[in-house]
Order: sequence, then C-alpha cells, then structure tokens
Amino acid sequence: MDQYSYIANSDAAYVDQLYQSFKQDPQTVDESWQQFFKGFEFSLAYGEKTNGKSAATAQNGVSANGNGQAAKPVDATHAEKEVSVASLIKAYRSRGHLLAKTNPLRARKDRQPRVDLPDYALSDADLDTTFESGKLLGIGPATLRVIMDSLRKIYAGDIGFEYMYIRELDVKNWLRNKIEKEALVFMPSLDEKKRIFEKLNEATVFENFLATKFLGQKRFSLEGGEVTIPALDTIISQAADMGVEEVMIGMAHRGRLNVLANILGKSYESIFDGFEGNVPDQVQGDGDVKYHLGYSSLTKTKSGKQISVKLAPNPSHLEAVNPVVEGFVRAQADEEYAGDFTKIMPILIHGDAAVAGQGIVYEVTQMAKLAGYQTGGTVHFVINNQIGFTTDFDDARSSIYCSDIAKIIDAPIFHVNGDDPEAVIFCAKLAVEFREKFNRDVFIDMVCYRRYGHNEADEPKFTQPTMYNIIDKHRNPREIYKELLIERGDVDAELAQRMDTEFKQQLQDRLDRVKQKAEIPYKPLRLDLGWAELRFSEPGDFDQSPETGVPAEVLETIGKALVKIPEGFKPLKQIDKLLKDRQAMLTDTKMVNWGMAELLSYGSLLVEGKPVRLSGQDVQRGTFSHRHSVLHDSETNESYSSLDYIQDGQEKFQVYNSLLSEYGVLGFEYGYAMATPHALVIWEAQFGDFSNGAQLIIDQFIAAGESKWGIQNGVTLLLPHGYEGQGPEHSNARPERYLQLYAEHNMVVANVTTPANLFHIMRRQLAWNFRKPLIIMSPKSLLRHPKCISPLEDLTKGSFQEVLDDTYAQAKKVKKVLLCTGKIYYDLLEKQQNDKRDDVAIVRLEQIAPLPKKQLDTILAKYKKAEIVWVQEEPENMGSWTYLLRVGMILPIISRKAAASPATGYPKIHAKEQADIVRRAFD
Repeated sequence: MDQYSYIANSDAAYVDQLYQSFKQDPQTVDESWQQFFKGFEFSLAYGEKTNGKSAATAQNGVSANGNGQAAKPVDATHAEKEVSVASLIKAYRSRGHLLAKTNPLRARKDRQPRVDLPDYALSDADLDTTFESGKLLGIGPATLRVIMDSLRKIYAGDIGFEYMYIRELDVKNWLRNKIEKEALVFMPSLDEKKRIFEKLNEATVFENFLATKFLGQKRFSLEGGEVTIPALDTIISQAADMGVEEVMIGMAHRGRLNVLANILGKSYESIFDGFEGNVPDQVQGDGDVKYHLGYSSLTKTKSGKQISVKLAPNPSHLEAVNPVVEGFVRAQADEEYAGDFTKIMPILIHGDAAVAGQGIVYEVTQMAKLAGYQTGGTVHFVINNQIGFTTDFDDARSSIYCSDIAKIIDAPIFHVNGDDPEAVIFCAKLAVEFREKFNRDVFIDMVCYRRYGHNEADEPKFTQPTMYNIIDKHRNPREIYKELLIERGDVDAELAQRMDTEFKQQLQDRLDRVKQKAEIPYKPLRLDLGWAELRFSEPGDFDQSPETGVPAEVLETIGKALVKIPEGFKPLKQIDKLLKDRQAMLTDTKMVNWGMAELLSYGSLLVEGKPVRLSGQDVQRGTFSHRHSVLHDSETNESYSSLDYIQDGQEKFQVYNSLLSEYGVLGFEYGYAMATPHALVIWEAQFGDFSNGAQLIIDQFIAAGESKWGIQNGVTLLLPHGYEGQGPEHSNARPERYLQLYAEHNMVVANVTTPANLFHIMRRQLAWNFRKPLIIMSPKSLLRHPKCISPLEDLTKGSFQEVLDDTYAQAKKVKKVLLCTGKIYYDLLEKQQNDKRDDVAIVRLEQIAPLPKKQLDTILAKYKKAEIVWVQEEPENMGSWTYLLRVGMILPIISRKAAASPATGYPKIHAKEQADIVRRAFD
C-alpha cells in the first residue's frame, strides 16, 4: 500500500469508521491515515456528520476533539472536497500516464483515465480554493489550480510514470518522492545539455553519413530514435558514478551500428570497412553481418570514471540475446565481483513489437528474482517505433503498452516522448538510481518512430501511408532540441553548426582511409581475460583425449563428503539408504554407478578451484532421482549440498532447480559459460527432447557462435535419451539434429555408456586448452542398470575413451561387428552373453562427433574379415546413421523403420520392436 492509498475511492462512512478507531488508539490505523487525520483536522470536519450528531455529542457526549471542549465547526463540504482532492492525486499517480504526451507523432488514444474534476465531485469553481491535500504532493497547502498544474506537469507531461502497482511500500514511496520532487524542478546543467546535444549530434550525423555514402545498404537506421544514444550515454555515465564497473548490453540490429560507434567507441573505420565488404585477415570462422557483431571497450565517462562496456553478439532472432546477457552478467557478478550486483549492470534494448510478442521476454523476466538467475536488476530500454516491420501495434499486442510485461515483477515503467531528450535523460538517471538502490528491474519505454521502413530499401507507405506522411514532415530530435537550446540561450547557432561540420569531416576522413585500403586493425570481441589463456582447436586435438584421472586420495576425500551429513540432520529413510550405498561403492565394492561418478567428477573440479554450475528442471534431485546433490531434512526441510563441504578453499557447487523454461534457461547458461572459460557449466533437460524448446539457442549460439563471432563456449547439455517404452516424447533427444548441426569441430556429441567415461568426459571439458559445447545423450534406465558400473580405479587414471571395444568376443572368430552407441549396447550385450556369441563383437562409439576415426580404425582393424553393421534403436531417419553416411562411413543399418514420430506410444509394440532390432543384429 502507498502512503495515502486508503484515501482514493473512499466514502465518508468508511472514513468516519477509521476515525473512530484512530480516536481510541492511533496505532490501530495505518500511518498514512494517522498523518491524514492529524494534518487535516479531519475529526472536526467529520465529527459534525457522524450518525447525524454534532461533534460535541458524537462520542457518548464527549467532544470530537477529545478534550471535553466544544469543537470548532468546520465546513463539512470542504472536508469532503479535501478527500476528493486527495483521491484525485491518487488517481493521477495511478492513471496519469494515460494522459501523458509521450507520442511524438500524434495524439494518443482516449483510454478513459478518469482524472477530470467532475469524476471527483469537483469543478472549476474549486480551482482557487486552498486544500491541505497539497501536502500529499510535497507542495504544502495549495489551491486546486496549483495542485492540478503540478499533477499535469509530473504525471501528464512528456513522461508517463507507472509504479503504483508495486507492492513493497518502501520501493513505491521512494519512487513517488523522486518523481514528485524532482520531475517538477528537473533541469539539466549547461554541461549536461551540451553533452546531450553532442551525443544527439553524433547519432544523427552518423546515420546521415551512412545514408549518403552507402546508399541502399542495410544498416537498420536509428533515425527517429536517435535519443537512444544520449540516453545510453547517460545510463552508463550515471552507473559509473554510482560505482558500477561493468555494463553488458544486449540489443537487436536497429541502431546497433550507432551504438557500436557512439557508445562503445568502435572505430568508424571498422564500421565503414564492413560496408565496403572487406574481410579481416584475422577473422575466425565465417563471420557475421556487421549489425550482429559484439564489441567491448573500456570507456571513460565525462566525470572521469572508467567503466567496461560490452555489447553481446546476437542473431536476427529478436530478444534471443536477453538470457545470454543475463547469464553473462550473473557469471561476472559471481566470479569477478564476489556476488556484488551493484558492480555490474545488464542493459537490454528492446523493440516494441518484440518485447510484447516474444515469449523469451517473459521467461527472462521471470528469472529476475530467482536465486539461481537474478542479476541485481536489468535496465530495459524500449525503442518504441510504434510498429513491427509492417504490423501496427494494434495488431501486435492486446495490452495497452508494449512494456506491460514489467508488471509481473513489480518493475516500474517510465513511458517517455522520444522527441524530448531532457525527459529521456531524466528517466535514464532515475532508472539507474532505482536499479542500484533496489537491485531490481526497471523499464524505459521511449516512444519514437522509425524514419524508414524495416530496412532502408523497404517502402513503409505500402502499409502505413498516413503514419509515414506524418514522419516525412516531422523534424528529427536533434533539430527540435537544437532549436530549444538556442531559444533558451543554452547554446548558440554557430556552435551547433560547428559541431555538425566537424563531425561530418571526421567521418569523411575515416571513410577516405578505408577507401585508400589502409589496413584496419581487427579487434575481436574480448569477454574475459581467462579466454586469453586458451586457443582455438585444431583437428589433431581430437585424436587423443587428455589425461583426466584423479588421485585416489582426492576421490576418497570427495567420497567422504558425499556420505556425510551434518549432526542433527534427519534424512528420509530412502536417503539414509542412498548414503549407505554410496559408502559401499567407495569402500566395499569399489564400483561406482552413474550418479556417483557424476558427483565425483564435479567434486574433483571444485577442489581444483574450478567452478561447477548445473541448472535445469529438478536437477538437484534429478528427474530420475539418481543425483541427490542436495539433501533435505525430513522434519525442517533444511537443505544440505554435500559437495560444498569437501575441503576448505574449494569452489561452491552451484546447482539450481530452474523455472519451467528451456529456451531462457539454456540461453542463460550459454551466457554464463561465455563469461567463465574455467567453469563447467551444465544444463540438463528433464527429457532430452524437451531441448527442442531451446532450439533457437542451440542453432544460433551453441552450433554457430564460434564461426559467426569468433567466441568459444564450453556449455554442456545433458539430454536424457533412450528407448524404454515411454512414448514419443520421452524416448528420443533427437541426436540427429545435433549431428546435422555438427561441422568444423564446432561441438562434441556423445552417447556415453559407462560411469568412468562420463567422469572423464566431464573433466575433459576443462582439461582441453580450448572450449567446445558438449552434447551428451544421457541415460535413464542405465542409471540403475546392474552392468552400468565402473571400477573406482578407472577414475584415477587414463582419459575419456572415444570408442570402447568388445571385451567378450574373440577377434579371430568374429564374423560380424555391431557398431552402436548408447543404451542399445546393453540390450545387445544381454543377447550376446545369453547366447554366448563370441563370434559377434559389439563396438561402442562413445563420441559420435567429431567422429573419432583414428581410434575407431584402430579397433576395427582387429576384425578385418568381419561385416560391420550400424545398430541403433532410433528410427532409420533419426539417430546417428545419416550423419555417419555424411562423414564417409557407408554402413548397412539395423533399426526401427523410418517414422514420423520418434517412438510408439504402446509398451507392447515398443518391446516387440526392440526385440526385433536385437534379433536382426545377431542373425
């Protein structure tokens, strides 16, 4: 509730009831009412009306002022009007934004804000009456005319404030005080005005220059929204002044070149070089178009503060970069700033159609207050062009505003006219102050326009002829602001013209350099100093995996942590048994299952000082109840993460059950890994095929990021996969999709069958001196399969085995080799053992891509006379077979028939199909 929220829409009877409570005990009513009754002498006004009695007799004959003396009569009508004025003030705070003049092109729609005088039983006749309610605005007793003027200036000017839905009283009060005290008197200093004009001039001249020099080329102009540049300049400068040391920006293509040049300081030569189509000699991979590239710089603000500013690379898919930015910022906060979110700030720049229409915006917004994903608040800046490509906003959203998503997390929204740079700057400063004070999201919705079509070659009048007739005649924000500055005497016309001319000449000089074929230094995106210690991979790197064994004594130390619980901790009986089973694996059988090997791999990295982060749906326990990395007291629900207590000085195990999202969470983890080259960052899907909800991140970032942007990433995906009769949606993680995306050593795709190999492949992710995304088709039934175990000794030596040979068949007798990957091996093994078929060898391809050809050839050389057949449980058109054909392994296949659906929904048909595959393999 806000300070005076009870006043709005109240009636006399209700107020009287509150007043009677106040008389008996002031503490029984809200503090806002205490102030109201004291300040307005409300008791006297309403005492006369209570139940039709006079003030002197209202309370059992005791006067309403409580001292036994007759109360001084007060005009009851005026008292009612005091309540009405207070209600009107509340209405302006809640709905004044619906009147705000935020649209630079046209009058806004009538949204019926109900803030006219008659709505509150007031009239023009009351305008010169003084009301105590002026105190609510901080202007003291004032006439209604002054109160209305103040309300219109604060809430119905060029800024529309939305914040009254915020539920935390302290947050709402702070905002209201800032808005009502500062909006009335805000006036930038002369230096600030010149800075605004300077950045506005740079933005405008830069766009004009590109338009004339590179006619017809796509640049996704910022024209119409040029105030974005002084706004970002202010946000970054204000942040630096408040102690922020690093900013990460995510944005789409519109205005990106302008931001690169005039905010991050990317050289104009480099940008012009892109327009000329030149290819940098040092570029890694295939590159990307100029308006998708990232950049980083160390910027010095006007006040002399240094701040690191980064712009994340992104694909054309709008808003897809949002979770990546958030993940990057979270990683930097965790690793570089010891969890201090005030030191690093994410800025997301949205388009109006995208922020309203793209579901990823909702997913990321829901992360804002979650322990595993919070980043201390994001500054959202919407470049509201009032159009999406050719779609009017009426067709693009059901909500009044494109920014209404902010309300789900009680984030304030500042709607502002993009033709008023000073109003935008006020919002920018307020947004940063709010974010730094409360560590929560804030939205600026800058309503502007798009000067041209979706791109410069597009004709917008095909679909918005009237809007673009207005735009054709509308002066740009720089001209409007220049005239205002000259009119106020803040700058002279000569200075404005000189700034324009000098900047144009600077741009022309840079362009001449490019046209003269001067060598333009290539500056790749540098995200973290840790990346400098790594290199890009080479084909030979995949011929032999590095040593990843861990000394037995280290494993013993980790094991002790995994079986120990705090004193007084009361686990469920099943957990008690789990702990005993773990102990037995370590000391009795010395054989570890999948879950134990996985936890040991994480623990081994943590004690080496390497962070491990695992997130996804239900990952703490594990979908199949195999991991139990976090235990819960059966009586108090207190949690205990065993891997956090291995030894002093270790890294903490970051394991988070995620929100029910794939797209957003995988994007977040990709961003986290992008910032932390020496961390093992893992996302686990609940079932492997659920990853198709995150396909955009897989296609655009994981598969292509290194080639497009020259940035490596070691994010690991665990995708439960295997045919066990669970139907179409829980059988197949779609390995064929990753194998189709695989090329140029861009990722590793594996289907691991032993706990030891899982241990080594996880450790290999950080043992390599380069980084690759790792996609693992992880098991389900194998988690408890009696034969899916490994000797503890296998974890103490050796490395990941890309191919596993048959240990039962006799090479000289072998007539047939069954080459396979994943769970089908155990089905084939059972048949081989039961039938004692030592003439059939089963060879497992543990790493499918890159194809370990040398390792495979070495093993297959033992079976020179044997027929080699590929066996898979997936349908013929899925799984790994088509990939093997593509890379030159022309093999006959035994599998399910090609199918539209990944698996049958009938358990009996599944069992029959599975048995048929095994039978045919041994025929």
